[in-house]
Amino acid sequence: MVRLYGLLFLAEVFLAVCALISCLSAEEGEIRALPRIAWVLIILFFPLIGSIAWFAAGRETGPRRSRTAWPMGNGFSEQDRRQRQVAPDDDPAFLQSLAERSRRQDQELLSRWEEDLRRREEELRRRESGSAREQDRPEG
Repeated sequence: MVRLYGLLFLAEVFLAVCALISCLSAEEGEIRALPRIAWVLIILFFPLIGSIAWFAAGRETGPRRSRTAWPMGNGFSEQDRRQRQVAPDDDPAFLQSLAERSRRQDQELLSRWEEDLRRREEELRRRESGSAREQDRPEG
């Protein structure tokens, strides 16, 4: 029997907490019959009856409540969403320009490396041909 009373007490406390949260988070236009402070006091002093009364008569239900919810699309109309500026990471033209710029820079870097490699190979050939000429020359 004690377990049953304990379980009912926990259910009553849970219902009262849910009703208080609902009451305190409700918009001013969603509260019916009494002011918010009166509903909070009723729920606190009479947890079971106050909670049931809040859910039954204190808050707005039905279509009026759904009108206050956040609109779809983060509050922007379809036309506004099309006109809004797109972030650079999502803009295909910007991403394409980055790819082209990167490709152009890569080609310039590659051509500089190739030119440097040709210059170094040419220097190496001159050194080798110069040292070969020195070996062919008789000492005298």
